[in-house]
Amino acid sequence: MRLTDWQLAFEQHLLADTPSARSDFAATLLGGPTLDVDTGLAIYHNAYRSRLQEVLRHDFSALLYWLGDDEFAALTEAYLRCYPSAHYSLRWLGERFPAFILEHLVAEQSAPLAELARLEWAFTLAFDAPQGEPLTLNDMASLPPEAWPVLQVSLAPTVQPLLCQFNSVAIWRASKDASDFPDSQALAPAQTCLVWRHQNVCHYRSLEPAEASALTGMATTGWSFAELCAELAVTHAEGAPLQAVTWLKQWVQDGLLERRAP
Repeated sequence: MRLTDWQLAFEQHLLADTPSARSDFAATLLGGPTLDVDTGLAIYHNAYRSRLQEVLRHDFSALLYWLGDDEFAALTEAYLRCYPSAHYSLRWLGERFPAFILEHLVAEQSAPLAELARLEWAFTLAFDAPQGEPLTLNDMASLPPEAWPVLQVSLAPTVQPLLCQFNSVAIWRASKDASDFPDSQALAPAQTCLVWRHQNVCHYRSLEPAEASALTGMATTGWSFAELCAELAVTHAEGAPLQAVTWLKQWVQDGLLERRAP
């Protein structure tokens, strides 16, 4: 058996549902005085599967807290059968888990579970994303007056926006505090939650609809500061510039924004 074929056979053994090895693959190995080939391969197989489960338990600990050990294990085992690890780093193992939940469970059950999984995955993405060059209050203080009207910004690389249709943030918080678990409830209206990393610490914050719309306008749609003020004038009249400055200062202080190139 060529080395590449042997490596492929070993990979297939680790990813298989059962620890039993193919006879042609097992025949390439030698057992020891206290451990035969089949037992040794079964140990490798079970240890690898346990490691995958451990990664998912860590990355989706709030979902584990909600479902309990048995239901979570059954769900993740089904996920690993459909989407075995295909990346050299286990950091990406749970990337498709939220989408899998929607595929695998009935809609009434899957929607809040998948949203919680997306929230937890947002923390993983925020933690590992490049820092970028977030604006600081000193940067803003040094802007000349003529630069303010045309100022444009974008979200820093660590920022992960999530539209929550359910009280997923409250459920996530309860799992971290090990407090009484709230019932899953739909939110009306839906609420934007931001997850991001600033100064090597992950943060999260829910936004009221008006602030979420303003942030999306500037950081995603590409409004300038003057255009933000114009949009806010509809609801804030003469107070629009003050509200725009207040939000912008908060966003910069939180480390959410980078300056968009002209």
